[in-house]
Amino acid sequence: MSETGHATPRAARNAERRARADCTGGVYGSMLAASVIIGAGTLGSFPRLELVLLLLLTGVAFWIAHVHAQVFGARLMQQSPDRRAVLSACRDEWPIVKAAVPPAIVVAVSPLLGLGMESTLWLALAVAVAGQVGWSTAAARRGGASRRLMAVTAAVNLLLGLLIISFKLFVTH
Repeated sequence: MSETGHATPRAARNAERRARADCTGGVYGSMLAASVIIGAGTLGSFPRLELVLLLLLTGVAFWIAHVHAQVFGARLMQQSPDRRAVLSACRDEWPIVKAAVPPAIVVAVSPLLGLGMESTLWLALAVAVAGQVGWSTAAARRGGASRRLMAVTAAVNLLLGLLIISFKLFVTH
């Protein structure tokens, strides 16, 4: 912040980058969670626990991969990474993990809802797709998009989600 209370150009760029990264990671993480759910057709003795762990650990693994790429890929081209750059990358990429949490919660509480495993998979998949639509709409809103563009963004991501759902139909039949 400057002395006049306005954001400095660097602070404004950092805020914009964090907002964009937050939503981008959320969309990516939601699509990743949906893909994990589709691939989770053959789980062992404790399918719900295994799927919860698979969702969360996959999110963490991809978060680490993105932090690594951001810190050591892009940063090395400009400057050597420091503690602040690493923490910034960790924070920027955290939505990848956050996006896996709602589907994981659905899987964890599904027995309380009386759902069998197949119904649990479908509900978790729907939650992941809803997250994808929500994150993308939030990104459009934060970017100052018009209502029309936000609706288009939501529709495109819903179509992508339906495409992912069609993969589940294809894999199970």
